[in-house]
Amino acid sequence: MAYFEEFESHLLNVSTNITKHTRHQRKNIARFQIMPQLRGSWSTFPFRIQPFNLANLHTKSFTKQAGLFGIDELKDPDGFYLLRENALQETEDLLSECISPDRSRKIVEVFDHLSDSLCRVADLSEFIRMAHPQAKYGYAAEDACIAIGGLVEKLNTNRPLYESLRDVVHQGDKFPTTEVDEHVGKLFLFDFEQSGIHLDASRRHQVVSLSESILTLGQHFMNGAMQPRAIAKEKLPNVISQHFAIDGDNVLVTGLFADAHNEMTREAAYKIFLYPDQHQEYLLTELVNNRHEMAKLCGFSSYASRAVSGSLAGSPDLIVNFLELLAAEVQPRAAEDFAEMKKMKKYMHQNKRALAPWDVPYYTGQARQNKFYVNTSDLSQYFSLGTVMDGLCGLLERLYNIKLQLEEPLPGELWISDVYKLAVIHKEEGLLGHIYCDFYERPGKAHQDCHFTIRGGKCLPDGSYQNPVVVLHLNLPSPSWSCPSLLTPGMVENLFHEMGHAMHSMLARTQYQHVTGTRCSTDFAEVPSILMEFFAQDPRVLHSFARHYKTGEKIPFDVLQRLVASKSVFGASELQLQSFYSLLDQRYHGETRWPSSTTTTNILEEVQNDFYGLPYVKDTAWQLRFGHLVGYGAKYYAYLVSRAVASWIWQKYFVNDPFSSEMGEKLRKEVLVHGGGKPPQMMVGEFLGKEVNAQNLVDALILDLDDKKSRIDTCTP
Repeated sequence: MAYFEEFESHLLNVSTNITKHTRHQRKNIARFQIMPQLRGSWSTFPFRIQPFNLANLHTKSFTKQAGLFGIDELKDPDGFYLLRENALQETEDLLSECISPDRSRKIVEVFDHLSDSLCRVADLSEFIRMAHPQAKYGYAAEDACIAIGGLVEKLNTNRPLYESLRDVVHQGDKFPTTEVDEHVGKLFLFDFEQSGIHLDASRRHQVVSLSESILTLGQHFMNGAMQPRAIAKEKLPNVISQHFAIDGDNVLVTGLFADAHNEMTREAAYKIFLYPDQHQEYLLTELVNNRHEMAKLCGFSSYASRAVSGSLAGSPDLIVNFLELLAAEVQPRAAEDFAEMKKMKKYMHQNKRALAPWDVPYYTGQARQNKFYVNTSDLSQYFSLGTVMDGLCGLLERLYNIKLQLEEPLPGELWISDVYKLAVIHKEEGLLGHIYCDFYERPGKAHQDCHFTIRGGKCLPDGSYQNPVVVLHLNLPSPSWSCPSLLTPGMVENLFHEMGHAMHSMLARTQYQHVTGTRCSTDFAEVPSILMEFFAQDPRVLHSFARHYKTGEKIPFDVLQRLVASKSVFGASELQLQSFYSLLDQRYHGETRWPSSTTTTNILEEVQNDFYGLPYVKDTAWQLRFGHLVGYGAKYYAYLVSRAVASWIWQKYFVNDPFSSEMGEKLRKEVLVHGGGKPPQMMVGEFLGKEVNAQNLVDALILDLDDKKSRIDTCTP
């Protein structure tokens, strides 16, 4: 399948032939010349140029003006008011139905209807608030978010609503239920009880107060974590201070400067930027203590226990056991990495000083460049967006029997004109959903690459299916008339990762939207996306599509082997670092508390010295810069568990043939189709034929690590 790639080549020739014209003339001529290629084959649009260059040609042929995402109410910003008012009214009706003794359907069906009604406004509004370039849309969407958020808070404290669900979950519904009904009902009940609604009024008030405090503390901590550190200029020699920003008589250190060639610069940045800040220490201590107190009030032994309930890992005990086993297994391998870095330090800089934490990122980067001779800018010429999308389309077609077909959006359907709308079509089951691809960077656009659910999939009362709608939000370089969008290998990997999330959303066929696609536990939600990274790091997959955007020449296979090997350099030390971070997070949020005289930095020092290969550096406190403690409190481990399961799946089903349709269909039918509709630990265990326990998870990671090490040894001269 080379639609995108062939069309890129055609457009590049068109562009070359008209370079003498003005920019305005060039666009008009190019549009005229490419129109014959587009008629009847919109699905083969190449991701070569931005859609707005073509959309204007078709606008006149439409008699209908659509709203955002095809929603009629959103033809202008005031439509958000209509959406939220409609949701509020529907909520009142569904609330009455939930608590009515004459309820005519399962309680879980009513709750999911209620959840869907609110999510369809909240999720859409949250995305538009963040992504729409026009402020009036952003403000209207933000107002809708606030209104729906306020309504959800009220529902979370609605005792009759809670009791109607609790009684059914504990005693059974008056209508026959399935295992899925019961599983989803328990998830709804758990969400309710996290807010403390099952407590008496006094304790419920405490929970609400603590929740508000936790939110505020987290916001202040995140803000403080990003602030630069100032130090008087005279305290640093000029050879160091010249590398930092100057503000009057002060030097501003804005980060760790991990790539700096001068070791003194790296060391100074590390020690200054990470110097303990008393206010940050106070905020983190209060945050952790308030979380623990709230969890205890709600009946949990710790905040970690509350955070991982119903997850793939299942319990803090399994998580800590997994992390400690992993630390023990990876320790000798990480020691080899550090020994190699120390040799590099001595050889490259005639330096006899001990290896330090500020050296690790620097020498990792140096090893990637010097050992494998990989030039990212040269490689990008083989990874135009059209070529990569061709590769993705071909891979997904072979794995899941689906195709991605470009659809022409209606006027008004998009928030920005350079967005692609893809229909996901299964060759037997038909349309599965839509993916809106907001691929290109632009001023004011949020920098993170991510996947947004706009509408979740679910079964409807008439027997039809509400197809999902998602957005892939990336920051790829925009194409020009002389050059397509060229991706670095890292961008290719990110695109595969986010497409993994999209496929989870598209391929799920859940009865309830509350558990559709990525609406599952954090440590399971990342499995499909990380699994796609394994495909993006496989030379066989990359070689199936990577071609030079000008000549069409395939990228040499040995170059891909070196590229893939370079990504795994010093993988053991990185795995050890991630396990150390995760253990620290569990320690902060576990059952064991510490005396008031003990600081979070004291705990950091202890955990680092026990589980990381390089000792703690006195008077530093990197945890006070670690924003993930806010967003992923007690859940930082999730990345490692997800990677372990993804590695396990890869090794068992795809390592011998990454294009296996049989294994892809097995993954779709036994895992992806369920979304979060089955308990993840049970589902993964059944799929892999083994219990999800600490040792099996560790074995999967170590096998992957050793496999990557063998690739490095093969490619190293």
